Amino acid sequence: MLTEHEIYTFLREVHHPGMQDRDIVDIGMVSKIEIEERKITVTLAFPKRRDPLSEYLIGATRATLVRHLPADVGSEVKTVVVDEVKPKQKKLDLDNEQIKDVRHIIGIASGKGGVGKSTVAVNLACALARLGYKVGLADADVYGPSIPTMTDTEGETPLAEQDGEQELIVPLEKYGVKWMSIGYFAERGQALIWRGPMACNALKQMILQVKWGELDFLLIDMPPGTGDIHISLVQDIPMEGAVIVTTPQNVALADVEKGVSMFRNKNIDRRIFGLVENMAWFTPEEHPDEKYYIFGRDGGARMAAELDIDLLGRIPLVQSIRESGDAGEPAALGTRPDGAAFIELAGKLAEVVQSSR
Repeated sequence: MLTEHEIYTFLREVHHPGMQDRDIVDIGMVSKIEIEERKITVTLAFPKRRDPLSEYLIGATRATLVRHLPADVGSEVKTVVVDEVKPKQKKLDLDNEQIKDVRHIIGIASGKGGVGKSTVAVNLACALARLGYKVGLADADVYGPSIPTMTDTEGETPLAEQDGEQELIVPLEKYGVKWMSIGYFAERGQALIWRGPMACNALKQMILQVKWGELDFLLIDMPPGTGDIHISLVQDIPMEGAVIVTTPQNVALADVEKGVSMFRNKNIDRRIFGLVENMAWFTPEEHPDEKYYIFGRDGGARMAAELDIDLLGRIPLVQSIRESGDAGEPAALGTRPDGAAFIELAGKLAEVVQSSR
């Protein structure tokens, strides 16, 4: 059964074009939400002076409900006339209580997609766990959540637990890591068509409304790029710093520079713990001693030097990493050279983070 909070969250997608594009919840147009077993009824409040966009707003509300509600749940949009529409804030009532026992919160970021950021995040989490640390990973890539696939937890749904007046999400645990992803709450293949504010609220829930418990490291697999979502996430979450993932090509330098610049911005001011050069070289499984620098050699080292940050590690491009990710068994769990590279990366990161305190 959907909650009133979830319905309000859906309705924040409906924006009023004539009021600086504010959503109908903030404006106060959502007068009432009625939840029955197989039907959701939303009542919108309009002032006596007819809003010229009322039909658009009613239609947009209907479309949003249809898009988000299960197929067997009907919906209806009613209207009511009032003297004045008063703002009715229904913002997330979240605080930092659930992360107070987390020692280090670190973002795993990249200037663009396709560099293997999520692969590095998952394997880094597993490698830290193998080194004896208590680890959690929040999949904040709302448009392309891949953690369920990479950990073979697709189809599983985290449980909810009541804690006083607040409902908390209990993360899944596997390979010694606590996992949380928006992918656990979306059907397979379902596109999450969210505007910026909707995505930001979902990300905050994925981190601040989760029962993490005591952790040494909470890694956040951030969306690629440097947009509004990233800035909101960094400002709302007490993130200690970030690790930037890149590939060796010279053309990747501009994207890395954007990512580093965002975290170093005076309004964000988060430490860059270092750079991870992914796909540093190709090694055929049949010839483990051979290295082919198909994307260029030492590109990550040059980027780190130019941007005055540490090169934390270099991860080879081997077929087993891709196969392990597709099979849901991260390469960092094994003893092959690729697994050893992630263990070495985890050790270096732990050393850098702890020495900075």
